[in-house]
Amino acid sequence: MFHIVRDAQGQIESVHREAVSGSTPTAADDPQLQAWFQTEADQREARFASLDAGLIRVVEDLVDVLVARNIIRITDLPGEAQQKLFDRKGFRDRFRRNALDLFAEANRPDSEQPYRRSGMDTL
Repeated sequence: MFHIVRDAQGQIESVHREAVSGSTPTAADDPQLQAWFQTEADQREARFASLDAGLIRVVEDLVDVLVARNIIRITDLPGEAQQKLFDRKGFRDRFRRNALDLFAEANRPDSEQPYRRSGMDTL
């Protein structure tokens, strides 16, 4: 049994395990309650996916920095990790090549020019 507080339009505003002011007792198998729980779960899952995607990019960039500074070699990583990094880097490179580049390299402001040392790109 749950206790539901509804808004003026009858939509679920909050769900509680115990009675609170303005709540009505509702069975756990109530279709509207189940839909509310599913929506909450979907939103939570989407938020985690977004956070995971951001963290994955941070890890990729961290590996790139460590390799560029000769702190680790890509071959120090397990084979599966290497393959995943190569796959993602290849996908990003292909995506970048197919993207519309509104600023040609020569026309970019200095702050957006890649940092180069000894003819090699560094991070």
